[in-house]
Amino acid sequence: MNDADLARSLFSRMETRGISRRALLQGAGALWLGLTLGGYSEVGAALRPRREPGSLPYPHLPEGTDTLPEIEHVVVLMMENHSYDSYFGVLERGDGFRMRDGRPKAANPDGNGNLVHAFHMPNACQLNGHPSQDWNASHLSFDGGRNDGFVLASGPVAMGYWTGEDLPFYYGLARTFPLADRWFCSTLCQTYPNRRFFMAGTAAGIVSTSNAALTAPPPPNGNIMERLDAHEISWRNYFSDLPSVFILFDYALAHQGNVSPIAQFFTDAAAGTLPFFSIVDPNFGTQSEENPQDIQVGEAFAASVINAVMTSPAWPRTLLVWLYDEHGGYFDHVPPPRAIKPDDIPPDIQVPPDLPGGYDRYGFRVPAVIVSPYARPDYVSHEVRDHTSILKFIETKWNLPALTFRDANADDLLDCLDFRRPPAFLEPPTLPLPGLATNPSNCTPGNAGTIPPPGAVTPERDDDDEDRRVDEPREDPSNPMD
Repeated sequence: MNDADLARSLFSRMETRGISRRALLQGAGALWLGLTLGGYSEVGAALRPRREPGSLPYPHLPEGTDTLPEIEHVVVLMMENHSYDSYFGVLERGDGFRMRDGRPKAANPDGNGNLVHAFHMPNACQLNGHPSQDWNASHLSFDGGRNDGFVLASGPVAMGYWTGEDLPFYYGLARTFPLADRWFCSTLCQTYPNRRFFMAGTAAGIVSTSNAALTAPPPPNGNIMERLDAHEISWRNYFSDLPSVFILFDYALAHQGNVSPIAQFFTDAAAGTLPFFSIVDPNFGTQSEENPQDIQVGEAFAASVINAVMTSPAWPRTLLVWLYDEHGGYFDHVPPPRAIKPDDIPPDIQVPPDLPGGYDRYGFRVPAVIVSPYARPDYVSHEVRDHTSILKFIETKWNLPALTFRDANADDLLDCLDFRRPPAFLEPPTLPLPGLATNPSNCTPGNAGTIPPPGAVTPERDDDDEDRRVDEPREDPSNPMD
Protein backbone atom coordinates (compact mmCIF):
# COMPACT_ATOMS: atom_id res chain seq x y z
CA MET A 1 0.00 0.00 0.00
CA ASN A 2 1.51 3.36 -1.04
CA ASP A 3 1.30 6.55 1.00
CA ALA A 4 -1.71 7.88 -0.89
CA ASP A 5 -3.64 4.63 -0.45
CA LEU A 6 -2.66 4.54 3.21
CA ALA A 7 -3.92 8.07 3.72
CA ARG A 8 -7.21 7.25 2.00
CA SER A 9 -7.57 4.15 4.15
CA LEU A 10 -6.91 6.10 7.34
CA PHE A 11 -9.34 8.88 6.48
CA SER A 12 -11.95 6.32 5.46
CA ARG A 13 -11.60 4.66 8.84
CA MET A 14 -11.78 8.05 10.56
CA GLU A 15 -15.03 8.84 8.76
CA THR A 16 -16.47 5.39 9.46
CA ARG A 17 -15.69 5.65 13.16
CA GLY A 18 -17.07 9.15 13.64
CA ILE A 19 -13.72 10.71 14.42
CA SER A 20 -14.97 14.27 14.23
CA ARG A 21 -16.76 13.78 17.54
CA ARG A 22 -13.93 11.76 19.01
CA ALA A 23 -11.34 14.26 17.92
CA LEU A 24 -13.14 16.80 20.08
CA LEU A 25 -13.00 14.35 22.98
CA GLN A 26 -9.39 13.62 22.37
CA GLY A 27 -8.10 16.98 21.30
CA ALA A 28 -5.32 15.19 19.45
CA GLY A 29 -6.26 13.48 16.20
CA ALA A 30 -2.70 12.56 15.30
CA LEU A 31 -2.17 10.89 18.65
CA TRP A 32 -5.42 8.98 18.18
CA LEU A 33 -4.28 7.72 14.80
CA GLY A 34 -0.96 6.58 16.16
CA LEU A 35 -2.47 4.76 19.12
CA THR A 36 -5.66 3.17 17.86
CA LEU A 37 -5.83 2.65 14.12
CA GLY A 38 -4.97 -0.77 12.85
CA GLY A 39 -3.87 -2.16 16.20
CA TYR A 40 -0.50 -3.38 15.04
CA SER A 41 1.99 -3.14 12.20
CA GLU A 42 4.14 -5.74 10.54
CA VAL A 43 7.90 -5.44 10.37
CA GLY A 44 9.56 -8.30 8.54
CA ALA A 45 8.46 -11.52 10.18
CA ALA A 46 7.30 -9.99 13.47
CA LEU A 47 4.19 -8.18 14.60
CA ARG A 48 4.99 -5.05 16.55
CA PRO A 49 2.49 -3.94 19.20
CA ARG A 50 1.58 -0.28 19.20
CA ARG A 51 0.08 -0.33 22.69
CA GLU A 52 1.05 -2.09 25.90
CA PRO A 53 -0.90 -3.71 28.73
CA GLY A 54 -2.17 -1.07 31.14
CA SER A 55 -2.33 1.66 28.50
CA LEU A 56 -5.55 3.57 27.90
CA PRO A 57 -7.31 3.90 24.52
CA TYR A 58 -7.47 7.67 25.14
CA PRO A 59 -4.44 8.57 27.29
CA HIS A 60 -5.40 12.19 27.94
CA LEU A 61 -8.90 11.28 29.23
CA PRO A 62 -9.59 10.00 32.75
CA GLU A 63 -9.89 6.26 33.11
CA GLY A 64 -13.57 5.32 33.18
CA THR A 65 -14.70 8.07 30.78
CA ASP A 66 -17.69 6.99 28.67
CA THR A 67 -16.72 7.73 25.06
CA LEU A 68 -19.63 5.85 23.42
CA PRO A 69 -22.79 6.93 25.27
CA GLU A 70 -24.97 5.48 22.50
CA ILE A 71 -24.23 1.96 23.77
CA GLU A 72 -25.34 1.20 27.34
CA HIS A 73 -25.53 -2.59 27.14
CA VAL A 74 -23.16 -5.18 25.65
CA VAL A 75 -24.44 -8.75 25.37
CA VAL A 76 -22.18 -11.63 24.31
CA LEU A 77 -23.72 -14.90 23.18
CA MET A 78 -20.83 -17.29 22.57
CA MET A 79 -21.85 -20.68 21.25
CA GLU A 80 -19.65 -23.75 20.76
CA ASN A 81 -17.44 -25.39 18.22
CA HIS A 82 -18.13 -24.41 14.62
CA SER A 83 -15.93 -22.94 11.92
CA TYR A 84 -17.04 -20.16 9.62
CA ASP A 85 -17.15 -22.46 6.60
CA SER A 86 -19.12 -25.16 8.40
CA TYR A 87 -22.01 -22.71 8.83
CA PHE A 88 -21.51 -19.92 6.30
CA GLY A 89 -19.33 -21.51 3.62
CA VAL A 90 -22.21 -21.39 1.11
CA LEU A 91 -23.68 -18.07 2.27
CA GLU A 92 -23.79 -15.70 -0.70
CA ARG A 93 -22.02 -12.92 1.23
CA GLY A 94 -18.71 -13.07 3.05
CA ASP A 95 -15.66 -15.17 2.24
CA GLY A 96 -16.95 -18.72 1.95
CA PHE A 97 -16.17 -21.66 -0.30
CA ARG A 98 -15.03 -21.27 -3.84
CA MET A 99 -17.65 -23.01 -5.93
CA ARG A 100 -17.63 -25.19 -9.04
CA ASP A 101 -20.92 -26.13 -10.69
CA GLY A 102 -22.79 -25.09 -7.57
CA ARG A 103 -20.65 -27.21 -5.22
CA PRO A 104 -17.73 -26.25 -2.96
CA LYS A 105 -14.28 -27.02 -4.35
CA ALA A 106 -12.67 -27.52 -0.94
CA ALA A 107 -11.15 -30.93 -0.17
CA ASN A 108 -8.69 -32.53 2.24
CA PRO A 109 -6.67 -35.75 1.84
CA ASP A 110 -7.53 -38.72 4.01
CA GLY A 111 -4.05 -40.26 4.09
CA ASN A 112 -5.13 -43.24 2.01
CA GLY A 113 -4.78 -41.75 -1.44
CA ASN A 114 -8.24 -40.14 -1.45
CA LEU A 115 -9.68 -36.66 -1.21
CA VAL A 116 -12.69 -35.94 0.98
CA HIS A 117 -14.61 -33.07 -0.58
CA ALA A 118 -16.73 -30.61 1.37
CA PHE A 119 -20.25 -31.99 1.60
CA HIS A 120 -23.66 -30.90 2.85
CA MET A 121 -24.42 -32.60 6.15
CA PRO A 122 -27.33 -35.06 5.95
CA ASN A 123 -29.12 -33.29 8.82
CA ALA A 124 -28.53 -31.08 11.86
CA CYS A 125 -27.93 -33.97 14.24
CA GLN A 126 -24.11 -34.32 14.35
CA LEU A 127 -24.54 -37.98 15.32
CA ASN A 128 -22.04 -39.53 12.91
CA GLY A 129 -18.42 -38.64 13.63
CA HIS A 130 -16.85 -36.46 16.30
CA PRO A 131 -14.28 -33.88 15.13
CA SER A 132 -11.51 -32.80 17.47
CA GLN A 133 -10.31 -29.31 18.27
CA ASP A 134 -7.64 -30.13 20.82
CA TRP A 135 -4.15 -28.66 20.56
CA ASN A 136 -2.65 -31.39 18.39
CA ALA A 137 -5.69 -31.83 16.15
CA SER A 138 -5.91 -28.07 15.54
CA HIS A 139 -2.22 -27.76 14.69
CA LEU A 140 -2.36 -30.84 12.47
CA SER A 141 -5.37 -29.33 10.67
CA PHE A 142 -3.49 -26.06 10.19
CA ASP A 143 -0.40 -27.86 8.84
CA GLY A 144 1.78 -24.78 8.52
CA GLY A 145 -0.93 -22.77 6.74
CA ARG A 146 -2.01 -25.43 4.25
CA ASN A 147 -5.23 -26.20 6.13
CA ASP A 148 -5.10 -29.73 4.74
CA GLY A 149 -5.04 -31.80 7.93
CA PHE A 150 -8.67 -31.66 9.03
CA VAL A 151 -9.59 -35.13 7.78
CA LEU A 152 -6.36 -36.60 9.12
CA ALA A 153 -7.14 -35.07 12.52
CA SER A 154 -10.88 -35.72 12.74
CA GLY A 155 -12.05 -37.96 9.92
CA PRO A 156 -14.38 -37.13 7.01
CA VAL A 157 -16.94 -35.41 9.27
CA ALA A 158 -14.62 -32.39 9.39
CA MET A 159 -15.56 -31.51 5.79
CA GLY A 160 -19.30 -31.27 6.50
CA TYR A 161 -21.23 -28.02 6.25
CA TRP A 162 -24.79 -26.74 6.67
CA THR A 163 -26.94 -24.34 4.66
CA GLY A 164 -29.68 -21.79 5.17
CA GLU A 165 -32.27 -24.54 4.87
CA ASP A 166 -30.77 -26.14 7.97
CA LEU A 167 -30.17 -22.88 9.88
CA PRO A 168 -32.65 -20.28 8.57
CA PHE A 169 -32.45 -17.97 11.59
CA TYR A 170 -28.64 -17.79 11.46
CA TYR A 171 -28.65 -17.13 7.72
CA GLY A 172 -31.25 -14.41 8.19
CA LEU A 173 -29.14 -12.88 10.97
CA ALA A 174 -26.01 -12.89 8.79
CA ARG A 175 -27.88 -11.38 5.84
CA THR A 176 -29.30 -8.57 7.97
CA PHE A 177 -26.62 -7.44 10.41
CA PRO A 178 -22.84 -7.00 9.92
CA LEU A 179 -21.15 -10.32 9.26
CA ALA A 180 -17.50 -10.55 10.37
CA ASP A 181 -15.79 -12.95 7.96
CA ARG A 182 -12.32 -12.46 9.44
CA TRP A 183 -13.22 -13.27 13.05
CA PHE A 184 -10.69 -15.86 14.19
CA CYS A 185 -10.83 -17.65 17.49
CA SER A 186 -7.98 -16.54 19.71
CA THR A 187 -5.79 -19.64 19.72
CA LEU A 188 -5.48 -23.00 17.97
CA CYS A 189 -7.05 -25.17 20.65
CA GLN A 190 -10.14 -25.76 22.76
CA THR A 191 -12.95 -24.02 24.62
CA TYR A 192 -11.39 -23.01 27.93
CA PRO A 193 -8.31 -21.31 26.45
CA ASN A 194 -10.44 -19.39 23.95
CA ARG A 195 -12.98 -18.33 26.55
CA ARG A 196 -10.12 -17.17 28.77
CA PHE A 197 -8.96 -14.97 25.90
CA PHE A 198 -12.52 -13.60 25.65
CA MET A 199 -12.59 -12.58 29.32
CA ALA A 200 -8.92 -11.91 30.12
CA GLY A 201 -7.07 -11.35 26.82
CA THR A 202 -4.86 -14.40 27.40
CA ALA A 203 -5.09 -18.15 27.96
CA ALA A 204 -2.35 -17.77 30.61
CA GLY A 205 -0.83 -21.12 29.66
CA ILE A 206 -3.83 -23.43 29.41
CA VAL A 207 -4.41 -25.36 26.17
CA SER A 208 -7.24 -27.77 26.97
CA THR A 209 -10.74 -28.13 28.33
CA SER A 210 -9.94 -30.10 31.46
CA ASN A 211 -10.59 -29.94 35.17
CA ALA A 212 -6.95 -29.00 35.67
CA ALA A 213 -7.47 -25.98 33.42
CA LEU A 214 -10.20 -24.73 35.75
CA THR A 215 -7.77 -24.50 38.65
CA ALA A 216 -4.80 -23.17 36.65
CA PRO A 217 -3.23 -19.93 37.88
CA PRO A 218 -5.39 -16.92 37.02
CA PRO A 219 -4.37 -14.49 34.29
CA PRO A 220 -1.79 -12.22 35.95
CA ASN A 221 -3.36 -8.95 34.79
CA GLY A 222 -6.88 -9.90 35.82
CA ASN A 223 -9.96 -9.91 33.59
CA ILE A 224 -12.44 -7.51 32.05
CA MET A 225 -14.96 -7.96 34.87
CA GLU A 226 -12.36 -6.71 37.35
CA ARG A 227 -11.80 -3.65 35.16
CA LEU A 228 -15.55 -3.00 35.27
CA ASP A 229 -15.71 -3.68 39.01
CA ALA A 230 -13.09 -1.00 39.62
CA HIS A 231 -15.46 1.61 38.17
CA GLU A 232 -18.69 0.10 39.53
CA ILE A 233 -19.84 -0.76 36.01
CA SER A 234 -22.38 -3.57 36.13
CA TRP A 235 -21.92 -7.05 34.66
CA ARG A 236 -23.64 -10.42 34.95
CA ASN A 237 -23.16 -13.97 33.65
CA TYR A 238 -26.50 -15.61 32.85
CA PHE A 239 -26.09 -19.37 32.64
CA SER A 240 -27.94 -22.61 32.03
CA ASP A 241 -25.62 -25.27 33.46
CA LEU A 242 -22.09 -23.83 33.57
CA PRO A 243 -21.24 -20.12 33.75
CA SER A 244 -18.38 -19.07 31.47
CA VAL A 245 -16.88 -17.00 34.27
CA PHE A 246 -16.18 -20.21 36.20
CA ILE A 247 -13.33 -20.83 33.78
CA LEU A 248 -11.72 -18.11 35.93
CA PHE A 249 -12.48 -20.26 38.94
CA ASP A 250 -11.15 -18.31 41.92
CA TYR A 251 -12.57 -15.04 40.63
CA ALA A 252 -15.95 -16.65 39.98
CA LEU A 253 -16.13 -18.11 43.48
CA ALA A 254 -15.64 -14.64 44.90
CA HIS A 255 -18.30 -13.12 42.60
CA GLN A 256 -21.15 -15.60 42.70
CA GLY A 257 -23.53 -12.69 43.18
CA ASN A 258 -22.86 -11.74 39.55
CA VAL A 259 -24.02 -15.13 38.26
CA SER A 260 -27.72 -15.72 37.55
CA PRO A 261 -29.86 -18.49 36.01
CA ILE A 262 -30.79 -18.00 32.37
CA ALA A 263 -34.43 -17.26 33.25
CA GLN A 264 -33.24 -14.03 34.88
CA PHE A 265 -31.79 -12.89 31.56
CA PHE A 266 -35.18 -13.01 29.88
CA THR A 267 -36.74 -11.21 32.85
CA ASP A 268 -34.10 -8.48 32.80
CA ALA A 269 -34.26 -8.10 29.02
CA ALA A 270 -38.04 -7.71 29.11
CA ALA A 271 -37.75 -5.09 31.87
CA GLY A 272 -34.93 -3.20 30.14
CA THR A 273 -32.67 -3.73 33.16
CA LEU A 274 -29.78 -5.69 31.70
CA PRO A 275 -26.39 -4.70 33.15
CA PHE A 276 -23.78 -3.01 31.02
CA PHE A 277 -22.02 -6.32 30.24
CA SER A 278 -23.93 -9.59 29.92
CA ILE A 279 -22.43 -12.99 29.17
CA VAL A 280 -25.22 -15.33 28.11
CA ASP A 281 -24.47 -19.06 28.18
CA PRO A 282 -26.49 -21.90 26.65
CA ASN A 283 -26.89 -25.28 28.25
CA PHE A 284 -23.53 -26.70 27.24
CA GLY A 285 -24.91 -30.23 27.17
CA THR A 286 -27.89 -29.63 24.88
CA GLN A 287 -27.97 -26.09 23.41
CA SER A 288 -24.37 -25.09 22.71
CA GLU A 289 -24.20 -26.83 19.28
CA GLU A 290 -21.09 -28.78 20.21
CA ASN A 291 -20.89 -32.13 18.44
CA PRO A 292 -22.90 -34.44 18.88
CA GLN A 293 -25.77 -32.04 19.72
CA ASP A 294 -28.62 -31.11 17.39
CA ILE A 295 -27.52 -27.70 16.14
CA GLN A 296 -31.12 -26.64 15.54
CA VAL A 297 -31.73 -26.80 19.29
CA GLY A 298 -28.86 -24.36 19.78
CA GLU A 299 -30.12 -22.13 16.99
CA ALA A 300 -33.54 -21.99 18.67
CA PHE A 301 -31.91 -20.96 21.97
CA ALA A 302 -29.83 -18.29 20.25
CA ALA A 303 -32.92 -16.99 18.46
CA SER A 304 -34.72 -16.67 21.80
CA VAL A 305 -31.83 -14.66 23.26
CA ILE A 306 -31.43 -12.38 20.25
CA ASN A 307 -35.17 -11.78 19.93
CA ALA A 308 -35.34 -10.99 23.65
CA VAL A 309 -32.68 -8.33 23.16
CA MET A 310 -34.33 -6.86 20.07
CA THR A 311 -37.72 -6.58 21.82
CA SER A 312 -36.26 -5.20 25.06
CA PRO A 313 -36.91 -1.57 26.04
CA ALA A 314 -33.11 -1.30 26.14
CA TRP A 315 -32.70 -2.36 22.49
CA PRO A 316 -32.06 1.21 21.23
CA ARG A 317 -28.87 1.31 23.33
CA THR A 318 -27.62 -2.28 22.98
CA LEU A 319 -24.84 -4.13 21.17
CA LEU A 320 -25.00 -7.93 20.94
CA VAL A 321 -22.22 -10.14 19.57
CA TRP A 322 -23.17 -13.66 18.47
CA LEU A 323 -20.16 -15.90 17.83
CA TYR A 324 -18.45 -19.24 18.55
CA ASP A 325 -15.59 -20.01 20.89
CA GLU A 326 -13.61 -22.12 18.40
CA HIS A 327 -13.93 -24.17 15.22
CA GLY A 328 -14.84 -27.50 16.79
CA GLY A 329 -12.63 -29.47 14.40
CA TYR A 330 -14.61 -28.44 11.32
CA PHE A 331 -12.85 -27.33 8.12
CA ASP A 332 -12.17 -23.71 7.24
CA HIS A 333 -10.33 -22.58 4.13
CA VAL A 334 -8.65 -19.42 5.49
CA PRO A 335 -5.32 -20.04 7.26
CA PRO A 336 -5.17 -18.33 10.67
CA PRO A 337 -2.70 -15.43 10.50
CA ARG A 338 -0.01 -14.58 12.99
CA ALA A 339 -1.15 -12.72 16.09
CA ILE A 340 0.41 -10.63 18.80
CA LYS A 341 1.40 -12.72 21.80
CA PRO A 342 -0.70 -11.60 24.75
CA ASP A 343 2.15 -11.98 27.23
CA ASP A 344 5.23 -14.07 27.96
CA ILE A 345 3.33 -17.07 29.37
CA PRO A 346 3.97 -20.07 27.09
CA PRO A 347 1.40 -22.77 26.41
CA ASP A 348 1.60 -25.72 28.79
CA ILE A 349 2.70 -28.32 26.25
CA GLN A 350 5.42 -30.95 25.96
CA VAL A 351 7.05 -31.37 22.54
CA PRO A 352 6.81 -34.25 21.76
CA PRO A 353 4.16 -35.63 22.03
CA ASP A 354 2.52 -32.24 21.57
CA LEU A 355 2.99 -30.40 18.31
CA PRO A 356 4.96 -27.14 18.58
CA GLY A 357 3.13 -23.84 18.65
CA GLY A 358 2.38 -20.77 20.69
CA TYR A 359 -0.09 -17.99 21.34
CA ASP A 360 1.38 -15.96 18.50
CA ARG A 361 -1.18 -17.22 15.99
CA TYR A 362 -4.96 -16.99 15.88
CA GLY A 363 -7.16 -20.07 15.67
CA PHE A 364 -9.52 -20.82 12.78
CA ARG A 365 -12.35 -18.52 11.74
CA VAL A 366 -15.70 -18.74 13.51
CA PRO A 367 -19.14 -17.35 12.62
CA ALA A 368 -19.74 -13.90 14.11
CA VAL A 369 -22.46 -11.27 13.65
CA ILE A 370 -22.73 -7.86 15.34
CA VAL A 371 -26.34 -7.01 16.27
CA SER A 372 -27.32 -3.46 17.22
CA PRO A 373 -29.65 -0.63 16.19
CA TYR A 374 -26.46 1.15 15.11
CA ALA A 375 -25.25 -1.77 12.98
CA ARG A 376 -24.28 -0.92 9.41
CA PRO A 377 -26.83 -2.50 7.07
CA ASP A 378 -25.72 -4.72 4.20
CA TYR A 379 -22.17 -4.85 5.55
CA VAL A 380 -19.52 -7.54 5.66
CA SER A 381 -16.52 -6.70 7.81
CA HIS A 382 -13.16 -8.01 6.62
CA GLU A 383 -11.24 -6.64 9.60
CA VAL A 384 -8.98 -9.25 11.20
CA ARG A 385 -10.12 -9.79 14.76
CA ASP A 386 -10.47 -12.34 17.52
CA HIS A 387 -12.37 -12.62 20.80
CA THR A 388 -10.27 -9.85 22.36
CA SER A 389 -12.02 -7.37 20.06
CA ILE A 390 -14.93 -7.57 22.51
CA LEU A 391 -12.55 -6.53 25.29
CA LYS A 392 -11.23 -3.74 23.09
CA PHE A 393 -14.75 -2.42 22.48
CA ILE A 394 -15.48 -2.34 26.21
CA GLU A 395 -12.11 -0.74 26.95
CA THR A 396 -12.71 1.84 24.22
CA LYS A 397 -16.16 2.75 25.51
CA TRP A 398 -15.04 3.21 29.12
CA ASN A 399 -11.41 4.19 28.48
CA LEU A 400 -10.15 1.23 30.50
CA PRO A 401 -6.55 -0.01 30.64
CA ALA A 402 -5.70 -2.95 28.41
CA LEU A 403 -5.22 -6.34 30.00
CA THR A 404 -2.60 -7.79 27.62
CA PHE A 405 -0.76 -6.99 24.43
CA ARG A 406 -3.47 -8.86 22.49
CA ASP A 407 -6.49 -6.80 23.53
CA ALA A 408 -4.44 -3.59 23.61
CA ASN A 409 -3.83 -3.99 19.87
CA ALA A 410 -7.10 -5.65 18.85
CA ASP A 411 -9.72 -4.29 16.49
CA ASP A 412 -12.58 -2.55 18.34
CA LEU A 413 -15.64 -3.57 16.22
CA LEU A 414 -16.42 0.05 15.35
CA ASP A 415 -16.32 -0.52 11.59
CA CYS A 416 -19.55 -2.52 12.09
CA LEU A 417 -21.39 0.43 13.65
CA ASP A 418 -22.49 3.81 12.32
CA PHE A 419 -23.03 6.56 14.87
CA ARG A 420 -23.14 9.35 12.28
CA ARG A 421 -26.67 8.55 11.11
CA PRO A 422 -29.93 7.64 12.82
CA PRO A 423 -29.86 3.96 13.82
CA ALA A 424 -30.73 1.77 10.83
CA PHE A 425 -32.31 -0.92 13.01
CA LEU A 426 -34.09 1.13 15.66
CA GLU A 427 -37.16 -0.82 14.58
CA PRO A 428 -35.95 -4.41 15.01
CA PRO A 429 -36.06 -6.47 11.81
CA THR A 430 -38.16 -9.61 11.54
CA LEU A 431 -35.83 -12.58 11.22
CA PRO A 432 -36.71 -16.08 10.00
CA LEU A 433 -37.87 -18.70 12.44
CA PRO A 434 -35.17 -21.17 13.51
CA GLY A 435 -34.90 -24.52 11.77
CA LEU A 436 -36.30 -26.40 14.76
CA ALA A 437 -39.62 -24.67 14.08
CA THR A 438 -39.59 -24.90 10.28
CA ASN A 439 -37.48 -27.87 9.16
CA PRO A 440 -36.53 -30.03 12.16
CA SER A 441 -34.10 -32.89 11.71
CA ASN A 442 -35.87 -35.12 14.27
CA CYS A 443 -32.58 -36.44 15.57
CA THR A 444 -32.50 -40.06 16.70
CA PRO A 445 -29.69 -42.63 16.61
CA GLY A 446 -31.41 -44.20 13.63
CA ASN A 447 -31.43 -40.87 11.80
CA ALA A 448 -27.71 -40.13 11.89
CA GLY A 449 -27.26 -40.07 8.14
CA THR A 450 -24.30 -41.28 6.11
CA ILE A 451 -20.98 -39.47 6.50
CA PRO A 452 -19.29 -39.01 4.12
CA PRO A 453 -22.16 -39.21 1.63
CA PRO A 454 -21.76 -40.99 -1.71
CA GLY A 455 -19.54 -39.05 -4.09
CA ALA A 456 -17.74 -37.06 -1.39
CA VAL A 457 -14.59 -39.23 -1.52
CA THR A 458 -12.57 -39.52 -4.72
CA PRO A 459 -9.10 -40.85 -5.54
CA GLU A 460 -6.38 -38.22 -5.50
CA ARG A 461 -5.04 -37.22 -8.91
CA ASP A 462 -2.29 -34.88 -10.01
CA ASP A 463 -4.88 -32.38 -11.23
CA ASP A 464 -6.51 -32.19 -7.80
CA ASP A 465 -4.12 -29.47 -6.66
CA GLU A 466 -6.74 -26.82 -7.41
CA ASP A 467 -9.18 -28.47 -5.00
CA ARG A 468 -6.57 -29.01 -2.30
CA ARG A 469 -5.22 -25.49 -2.55
CA VAL A 470 -6.01 -23.24 0.38
CA ASP A 471 -7.95 -20.20 -0.79
CA GLU A 472 -6.07 -16.96 -0.53
CA PRO A 473 -7.92 -14.34 1.50
CA ARG A 474 -9.11 -11.23 -0.29
CA GLU A 475 -6.81 -9.25 1.98
CA ASP A 476 -3.59 -10.22 3.66
CA PRO A 477 -4.97 -11.21 7.08
CA SER A 478 -1.65 -10.33 8.72
CA ASN A 479 -1.86 -6.73 7.55
CA PRO A 480 -4.74 -4.76 9.07
CA MET A 481 -4.05 -1.78 6.81
CA ASP A 482 -4.84 -3.61 3.57
